[in-house]
Amino acid sequence: MRILAIETATEACSIALFDQGQLLDARHEVLGRGHAERLVPMIAELPEKGHAEQIRISLGPGSFTGVRIGLAVARALGVAWKIPVRGYPTLALVAAMARAGTERTVTVCMTGGHGEWFVQDFGTDGMPLDDVASLTPDTAAMRRTQDVLAGTRAEDLGTMIGVASAPIILPNASDALIVPDALLRDQLSPLYGRAPDAKLPM
Repeated sequence: MRILAIETATEACSIALFDQGQLLDARHEVLGRGHAERLVPMIAELPEKGHAEQIRISLGPGSFTGVRIGLAVARALGVAWKIPVRGYPTLALVAAMARAGTERTVTVCMTGGHGEWFVQDFGTDGMPLDDVASLTPDTAAMRRTQDVLAGTRAEDLGTMIGVASAPIILPNASDALIVPDALLRDQLSPLYGRAPDAKLPM
């Protein structure tokens, strides 16, 4: 099966094309902003313009805009190519990259909103040990961590608690296939990781 993976939940705009589980081609650019302008051209640069039999798309949590852009493109391509689109949690990809085939547990710590961090623990099988939490840095530093720290805020957290962090910082679509299949979702709803700021009037 040929699979196109799209990862836009962070400042990285990352895509990869796989055939029978083997990486054919990939693009990974750290943009900060500008995913909307770069994502489709990047896909067009892939062999056969990235045409695949399945799309895997990052659902977040992460950048609200980045997640929505990735989802919109994935849905549009899924309709155009008449293929299934499956989503995966962004933090699960970071954990899988940090585990790198070992039997280590991982704490992923990523940039959240309003100065908070997204924090989640993963077991040796790559499955979550808890739900994503959006925490202030001080609160994050008080919780127990796993064998490895990874993510965009892992170094900051490690400095606060005196633990070295892994070099894995940003998710990369080239590693999308190592996310456990049990975490793939057919319901393509963004994972925000925190409650919305706006509240309905009472």
